[in-house]
Amino acid sequence: MAISEKIQSFMEKSSWIRRMFEHGAILKKKYGEENVYDFSLGNPNLEPPEQFFEVLENIAGERNPGSHAYMSNAGYAETRDAIAEYISDDHGIEVFGEHIIMTCGAGGGLNVVFKTLLDSGDEVVIPNPFFVEYNFYIDNSGGVCRPAKTREDFSLDLDAISSVLSEKTKAVLVNSPNNPTGRVYNNSDLKALGCMLEEKSAELGKEIYLVSDEPYSKIVYDGVKVPSIFQAYRNSILVTSYSKDLSLPGERLGFIAVNPGIESLENLLNGLIFSNRTLGFVNAPAIMQRVIRHLQGVSVDVNLYKQKRDLLCNMLGRHGYEFIKPEGAFYLFPRSPVNDIAFVKELQEEKILTVPGSGFGCPNFFRISYCVEDRVIKGAEEGFMKLAKKYLK
Repeated sequence: MAISEKIQSFMEKSSWIRRMFEHGAILKKKYGEENVYDFSLGNPNLEPPEQFFEVLENIAGERNPGSHAYMSNAGYAETRDAIAEYISDDHGIEVFGEHIIMTCGAGGGLNVVFKTLLDSGDEVVIPNPFFVEYNFYIDNSGGVCRPAKTREDFSLDLDAISSVLSEKTKAVLVNSPNNPTGRVYNNSDLKALGCMLEEKSAELGKEIYLVSDEPYSKIVYDGVKVPSIFQAYRNSILVTSYSKDLSLPGERLGFIAVNPGIESLENLLNGLIFSNRTLGFVNAPAIMQRVIRHLQGVSVDVNLYKQKRDLLCNMLGRHGYEFIKPEGAFYLFPRSPVNDIAFVKELQEEKILTVPGSGFGCPNFFRISYCVEDRVIKGAEEGFMKLAKKYLK
């Protein structure tokens, strides 16, 4: 075998989303793209805001010496200062540029965080369902993933989290708004989680960190606001990107923000910067850092995603599908009327591409990414209706 058995095994476990995408390419070639309804990838279909292009054009036209030279391993100071100012206003806690580390997207940021925190065998608790690649990010640094079930509505189950905390626990990882459910974890649950971790840390005589992955934090609906992780718990680390709220996934642009009140602050920051460099990410691309400095608080028109959510929910609701209406992100996670893998395969026969919940550690559900053109949602109704008549009525 050309590659390691471990990587071969991981590839097989992580392949659901890409497998659906690749199968979709085959169907599109066979039937025409307009006749295939692809909800497999969370790839934003909205273009970046006009302001992004204006700033990019101005920055690209500059001829300042050293613009493309090596920079600090934590990123440009002026960009970090701009982000810190925005984070301070958003979270109601004073954050400075020294608490920000620029990264190659949220995925790069999470790998940096776990490389810095984890020793071999350390455990990271994750509410389930969760993005499948978390398993691999944690394993990259020798850690072990410990899933904890959520409630029926996908909100945090504090008893379930408490039951899997142990002397090996180094961190709890939350993702809000959540991929795949769209659930936003509420402030009272996050604060209760913070209190629990404070007590467990004191009991064990070591820090347990709360890491929050928030690339969808600006894509929320109906007046919902994502609570501040910094307000919920002192030993907290925020990781995010501009992939979703600015529709820039291909630019791999994100950052880590460390709670200024965290224990061993200087040591942790130095460790994150070191890991950022030695993992080979070496923070975000230079030109994008200079652009993003001027775009704090700017985002795509979230109301367009809300309209897609409502269009999809109304359509599936008419045909009897069960689901929790998402509060954020651009995913719907309906209950599958039969085995999720079998149901997703039946949807493929109707030229509809979704992802089984098994791919997110939660069988008997399936994920629909509704960051697609409205015609895709409307065109898929006939297929969803056909299977609803078969299984739900």
